[in-house]
Amino acid sequence: MDTLDLARWQFAITTVYHFFFVPVTISLVAITAGLQTAWYRTGKEKYLRLTKFYGKLFLINIAMGVVTGIVQEFQFGMNWSDYSRFVGDVFGAPLALEGLLAFFLESTFIGLWIFGWDRLPKLVHLGCIWVVVLGTQLSAYFILAANSWMQNPVGFRVNEARGRAELTDLWAVLTNKVVLVTYPHTIFAAFMVGGAFVAGVALWHLVRRPDVDRDVFRTALRLGAVIVLVAGAGVAISGDQQGKVMTEVQPMKMAAAEALYETEKPASFSVFTVGTLDGSREIYSLKVPYLLSFLATGTFDGEVQGINSLQEAYEQLYGPGSYNPNIPLTYWTFRLMIGVGMTSAVLAAWLLWVTRRGRAPSRWTVWLAAPLPLLPLAANTFGWIFTETGRQPWLVFGLLPTASGVSPGTTSAEVITSLAGFTVLYGVLAVVELKLMLRTIRGGLAGTDPKTGPDDAPDDSSDRKPLSFAY
Repeated sequence: MDTLDLARWQFAITTVYHFFFVPVTISLVAITAGLQTAWYRTGKEKYLRLTKFYGKLFLINIAMGVVTGIVQEFQFGMNWSDYSRFVGDVFGAPLALEGLLAFFLESTFIGLWIFGWDRLPKLVHLGCIWVVVLGTQLSAYFILAANSWMQNPVGFRVNEARGRAELTDLWAVLTNKVVLVTYPHTIFAAFMVGGAFVAGVALWHLVRRPDVDRDVFRTALRLGAVIVLVAGAGVAISGDQQGKVMTEVQPMKMAAAEALYETEKPASFSVFTVGTLDGSREIYSLKVPYLLSFLATGTFDGEVQGINSLQEAYEQLYGPGSYNPNIPLTYWTFRLMIGVGMTSAVLAAWLLWVTRRGRAPSRWTVWLAAPLPLLPLAANTFGWIFTETGRQPWLVFGLLPTASGVSPGTTSAEVITSLAGFTVLYGVLAVVELKLMLRTIRGGLAGTDPKTGPDDAPDDSSDRKPLSFAY
């Protein structure tokens, strides 16, 4: 493998690993804030205990997300210096906003929330966690705006003398039609992950420890399942809009997602396709008539361009070369994203059904629902693999090929060395993360006494019980 392939593998591995933590952070902080709001409004102790329990898990997760996210920034300079030089003027604005505004809000108010239990007024303390929610949303939006520019570059001009893109309209970048559909789709998908996580943890406690905090975890289970269903509906609606925008700005990605080699009007949706090993042509396909036309254009008789005609058009526009992404990878990750996501929604609906009217889940329920916490996370991962591989061979669509973005002075040996280092480091971090998470989950609601915070710090209020009585 040459330097380019190794650099792509390294970025793919570290990005996928980092994104395991992102949707959990985005959703779990909002769910925690919602639980604390429920406690503030109702005064019910179960909401306070759930706030502290899931707040612990959120804090463990965000720490890992920050650590692995920093590596993403480093890689732009390590293996992709030509890419950084080309897009730096454009990327600098949204990433600066993410760092100076969004991350500042998150880091500052997380500290106030952690150490503010029984030190800040209840409403002020509640406001702190909601500011963290705002920070995570802004952070997601600014990063997605930068990524969306790679999918559909707007608000710039190319300085031919300096060989780089220069920002001319920040507002155009922040209101790119791609980010306007990608942001809600990503956030809804993240809430599917968070809801499934909350429900999965609660289900484990209900089955393994049915007599311990039953009412509290039953509330968490049903809340998580409802979140998965509502977010799943949001994913479907926003995904439909995203598909239409993708067809408009990146028709090759849509054609690859459907393994559509020849232009069709109307176009059929491929449920299952077998192609050649190199992905150059279709051998067999099971199709639903007219469906692809509707998904891509909003009409049942719309025209959808095929891979072969787009390849010819791109050769005339950009010059000789292959402009096809990896067809089998793009095709199957698109279907796995949809199929796995739909399965998680079905499981969530089933959990609501088996726990209706106060019923307790049976032991075999946990075996059927055991994959629930992981399914939306897998769907998110497949979705991002599809998004990024379907854009190939472009780093910035229509402007910068992937092969032109790699650092010219980087050798294969250097990339292999750093890749091995990251693999070892991430392996250690995975062990630490899993141990902390599992230990906290198994501990249940212990340590969530109303007079302690998520860090189990002792209460400093004047009515605190003596230590011997507290224990």
